[in-house]
Amino acid sequence: MVSPSLVMVDLAAGTFHPADVTEPQLRVDDLAPVRGDGIFEAVSVRGGVIHGFDDHMARLARSARTMDLPEPDAGLWRRAVEAAVEAHDACDEIVVRFIISRGVEATGALTAWALAGPAPEHAIAERETGVDVVLLERGYDSDAAQRAPWLLLGAKTLSYAVNMAATRYAKDHGADEVIFTSSDGAILEAPTSTVVAARGDTLLTPDPDFGILFGTTQIELFRRAPEVGLTVEYARLTEEDLLTADAVWVLSSVRLLVPVNSINGTPVKRDDDRGRTLLELLG
Repeated sequence: MVSPSLVMVDLAAGTFHPADVTEPQLRVDDLAPVRGDGIFEAVSVRGGVIHGFDDHMARLARSARTMDLPEPDAGLWRRAVEAAVEAHDACDEIVVRFIISRGVEATGALTAWALAGPAPEHAIAERETGVDVVLLERGYDSDAAQRAPWLLLGAKTLSYAVNMAATRYAKDHGADEVIFTSSDGAILEAPTSTVVAARGDTLLTPDPDFGILFGTTQIELFRRAPEVGLTVEYARLTEEDLLTADAVWVLSSVRLLVPVNSINGTPVKRDDDRGRTLLELLG
């Protein structure tokens, strides 16, 4: 069995040290477990290469600004992530989650750590098998992020209870995955993934202005898509757009690119040849 590795990070001192993942490291009154008050990222390490680190740091910095947390030190976090990878058992695919908590309220000191573990087997398998999806309304319209920044839409926070509840709902109703929609009918994102659809030679994804995360894997895919003759577009997508697309995928750092087989029980087209090409672009 592959064991995870842990690095605790002292943000104030700019240092880090390895820690025993089986021993207590976090105070029970830390605001991460008490309130979910913090931010995080998860990077994929494949073949010893950390993928998309700069994009993840850019998103972590956006989340920090949204949450009124200090600007993360990219150099410190790169070294901490590398140390977690080096301490990990040999593995084809590793996921490193690096986390910043607001810490213990009484002290004002942030808590931070990087935790490395093997990529889940089911996430790797889904790249071939695909997923069945249900659409669930998130309860906000597509302009909510602009009107109500305190909702933290578009920030990658530790508060994932709603996302996990939606995933459980999908599984209870015979599906594998959720794609959220806005109350005015716009396609948003999956609980832990970005939605991308193909229409001819164009890849489309929902506009981040709708209050969704900037997808780091989607950003890398869009950056490299012209290499294989594809154009890219940020757009307002609807359920009908997905049902009539030439292919639909959900993308994340851990899962990479996963084809969607059906939406609300209706089969959608798969383009496995193009999917393999896109996976190759992602490395």
